[in-house]
Amino acid sequence: MKKSIKNMTLSAMFMAIGIVLPFFTGQIPRIGSMLLPMHIPVFLCGLICGWQYGAAVGFVLPLLRSAVFGMPVLFPTAAAMAFELMTYGFAAGFLYNRSRWQCIISLYRSVIAAMLSGRVVWGIVQIIFMGISGNAFTWKAFMAGAFLNAIPGIILQLVLIPTVMVALNRTGLVKFRKHHTAAQGEGAR
Repeated sequence: MKKSIKNMTLSAMFMAIGIVLPFFTGQIPRIGSMLLPMHIPVFLCGLICGWQYGAAVGFVLPLLRSAVFGMPVLFPTAAAMAFELMTYGFAAGFLYNRSRWQCIISLYRSVIAAMLSGRVVWGIVQIIFMGISGNAFTWKAFMAGAFLNAIPGIILQLVLIPTVMVALNRTGLVKFRKHHTAAQGEGAR
C-alpha cells in the first residue's frame, strides 16, 4: 500500500514536470519537436515507478497538456504522442524492471529499446490518423519526425536520463541492484 501511494505521488510529480517542461522551449513546436521535453519525465516515471505508471503518465500527459494549453494540437499530434509516450513509459519500465541487473548498462538498453519501439508505434498511429484524415504519411515523413528532427532530443535524453538515475542512486532514492538467481547463490556457498 505504501509503495503504491509513493508511486502515485511520484507519477503526479512526473505529470506536473511534463506539463511544465515544454514552457522552457517557449511553446514553439519546432523547438519542442527537437528537444522532446515531455519525453523525459515519462521515461523517468517508467524507470522509477514501473511500467504501469509510466504507461499511464505517458498516455495522459500529451492529451492533458493539449486540453489545458492547446499545445500540442490534439489531432493528430497529441493523440499520436499519447500512444508514443505510453510506449516509452511502458517499454522503459518493463525492460528495466525485468533486467537481471539494474545498472547503467541495463538502463541504456531499456531506454534505447523504448525509444525505438515508441517511434515505431508513433509511425503506425500516424499512418492510421493520416489515413483517417485522407492524407498520406510517407517514409520520409516518418524518418524526419521520428529520428532526424529529434536528434537533439534523443541526445538530451541519452545524457539526462542516466545522469538523473545515477544521481538518484548516489542519494539512495533509487538503487541500482544486482539480482541473484538461486543457482548463483548455491554456487557461492
